This record gives sequence, structure tokens and C-alpha cells, in this order.
Amino acid sequence: MTENYNAFKGLNLSDARSENETREEYKLRLQRNKKVLKLYNVIGREQFQQMFPEGIKYEMFAAEPKEKLKKSNKKLGEVK
Repeated sequence: MTENYNAFKGLNLSDARSENETREEYKLRLQRNKKVLKLYNVIGREQFQQMFPEGIKYEMFAAEPKEKLKKSNKKLGEVK
């Protein structure tokens, strides 16, 4: 039986920033990719497939607070 499981089908794993992607979206995507790849490497393919039978998608991260984007945009106080 041939199995065509693609865990990262819906993800953009490229390190390059897309034309229509802001810097903040790009940084957030890289952080998410890093988390996904770390999880995949720690638990292995078989466990990952059991956890995410249809593969993993960015929509699964939608519950992350958007404050992360806002925090990264905050300016720090001036150095005196």
C-alpha cells in the first residue's frame, strides 16, 4: 500500500519573504514554521501523522494572540 502523506502540504516553508507579505507576517510565519519543524523532529513522522492526519495548516495557529505582532511593533524608550 502506497501512502502519500504530506505533513507540510499547506505550509510555506521558504525562508524568502513573499511579495504580498508584510515584514510582521513574514516573521510570524517563520516562527510558526520553526515550531512545526521542531515538533516534527522531536516526535517523529509516525506520531506527527497520528496527531495531524490531514497535515498541518496555518489555520491551526489562529488561536495565537495577535498581541505578538503588536509587541514586536512596539518601540522601546529612547536611550538617554
